[in-house]
Amino acid sequence: MAGLTFLIIFLVLMVLTAVVPQILKRWHIPVVVSIMLVGIVIGPNALDIIRSLNLFLGRGYPTQQIYLVLDALGLLGLIFLMALAGMEVDLRIMLAEKRAVGWLSLLTFIVPAMTGYFVYAFFEPDDSIGKLVYASLFASHSVGIVFPVIRELKITKTRFGVAVLASTVVTDVASLILLAICIQFKRHAVPGRVAGSISVFDHIGPDVLGHWFSIVFLASIILFIGLSLWLLPRITRSILIRLHPSDDARITFFLAVLLTVVFLGELIGISVIVSAFIAGMAMVKVPELHEHSRIMHQKIEGIGYGFVVPFLFLTIGMKTDLKILTTAWSSAAIVTATFFGLVISKIGSGWLAMRLAGFSHLKGVCAGLMTVPQLSATLAAAAVALQLQMISESFFNAIVCLSILTTIPVPTLVKLLIVKGEIRFDQIEDKIASLVQEPDIEEDTI
Repeated sequence: MAGLTFLIIFLVLMVLTAVVPQILKRWHIPVVVSIMLVGIVIGPNALDIIRSLNLFLGRGYPTQQIYLVLDALGLLGLIFLMALAGMEVDLRIMLAEKRAVGWLSLLTFIVPAMTGYFVYAFFEPDDSIGKLVYASLFASHSVGIVFPVIRELKITKTRFGVAVLASTVVTDVASLILLAICIQFKRHAVPGRVAGSISVFDHIGPDVLGHWFSIVFLASIILFIGLSLWLLPRITRSILIRLHPSDDARITFFLAVLLTVVFLGELIGISVIVSAFIAGMAMVKVPELHEHSRIMHQKIEGIGYGFVVPFLFLTIGMKTDLKILTTAWSSAAIVTATFFGLVISKIGSGWLAMRLAGFSHLKGVCAGLMTVPQLSATLAAAAVALQLQMISESFFNAIVCLSILTTIPVPTLVKLLIVKGEIRFDQIEDKIASLVQEPDIEEDTI
């Protein structure tokens, strides 16, 4: 009976995530936002449909266990999404568009980071570590929002799409490294360990390595990324040449490699966002994948976008508590400075970078808007910072409000700007350099 109860709840969730986005599409609301809205409405902070269904059906699982299962599916969805995003990025294409990628990466990191630093300094001028943490939170982007929006618009293979996606990843990696260094230093100044952390640097910290700690930690990250990009394609190729192109064992191997890389990244202290993305970048370099890209890629996308990725945005919506917007008035000045500081710095730096790269004004604004949303990585980082007393609860609430106010409406604004502004991405200046040969992979919408 318990299994049947879970299946019925699972059926309701699948139907909602399939039907609601199709209904809201007529108002130019992206699929990502539609699924998050479903999560907000049915989640524990609103109607709590899952608990109600569980009680109505009778002898089911405890509701908390159902939420834990959904969280696990959401994490798997995040890993899949980042891996698929990594498979869309080719280093050769990034080098061919290095001007746009370079300007966008540089300016959308430095300008927001400086803004975050000074916003925090205005309220807490003597807290050095807090300034750096807030700078890293401002500098981070949300690949989890940017990539689905770019993919839904079918512009991943344009100069604009490559520039925005690649720079988002570069900036995200840089901000996560900065935050990780801050966290590792702070962890050893606070009694106890961060719950759920398996990083070896929780045990080998600044007290052991002294001034060499940050250098060793940064070197470990660089070594991990370098070895992954060099070793993974060779291991993958040696296995795939022994398997038939239509053999489902290829998918099993892909999952095993992906989760192994994520696990090893966690041991070092690297976010799953970075490690899964690096795994995707490494896997796409395997020639055997390109020869039969249609079969392999469609299977991977089918599992990802058709099953686990929707649970990522569903669980994000379920964890979103809109009541925080009403309870944050006690720190209204911090919330206001955080929101306007981030939005203005992101849009301004994105516009300037794209103009320097030769794009139009509207495309510059569009790129800047895409860097605004702050999603799970930012919230998770802020939660760790709060737990380690690196920021106060007022600043944490400001980040939560920021996430709510940017993640939900911004993708819709991007889509409306493109539609109403009649922005086109099929012009000559949008074409990637012809010298780059790309695998023939069809793009579908989520």
